[in-house]
Amino acid sequence: MEYIISALPSLLKGAVITIQLTALSLFFGFIGGTLLGMARLSTLWPIRLATRAYIEFFRGTPLLVQIFWIYFGFPALFKSLGLDFTFDRWTAGVMALSLNSAAYIAEIVRGGIKSIERGQWEAASSMGLNSLQAMRYIVLPQALRRMIPPLGNEFTTLIKDTSLVSVIGLEELLRRGQLTVATNFRAFEIYTAVGVVYLLLNIFFAQGFSWLERWADPTQKAKKEA
Repeated sequence: MEYIISALPSLLKGAVITIQLTALSLFFGFIGGTLLGMARLSTLWPIRLATRAYIEFFRGTPLLVQIFWIYFGFPALFKSLGLDFTFDRWTAGVMALSLNSAAYIAEIVRGGIKSIERGQWEAASSMGLNSLQAMRYIVLPQALRRMIPPLGNEFTTLIKDTSLVSVIGLEELLRRGQLTVATNFRAFEIYTAVGVVYLLLNIFFAQGFSWLERWADPTQKAKKEA
């Protein structure tokens, strides 16, 4: 236990980086995923085709490859064109995680919007709302409530996926564990502690999303008022 206790401050610093990476990536991924999800429902086939290609690429290739592609591939491409351009580790990590997350969130958003009954659109139209207004004021608020559980799953998946950015030297939780093992050679103890920290993070945030789901559920509010 003394090795775990001595390594705990460093691991907790890495856990903070992991949470920051996850939160930022989910934020940007949600923005991109919402736009992509709505584009998937477009009546214009070139937009649908381009969106589908993006989603299939980022869902169909390993995240590790995407991290290498962004951190090493893009600078090499620009260098071949005579341009001096590089990403720092933090930017590359957030970008890779955000782009990957956006592809998954796009399908969550698309499914959430399609789950809203057609009658809601017709009711909005009868009130004089156009398609954009109906989406903003009627459909999206209802769809967002239904998206909370899969978004919670995406958040916990992202927490685990942040471990992959350790390959480019970003000192999140796993990388901190690797550096600690390199100094004390207690691999079993340290990696067990790393796993436990990941587990605790996932349990904490899973409970948070469960609370958010209950809070957003109108039936639960009705029960409390009754």
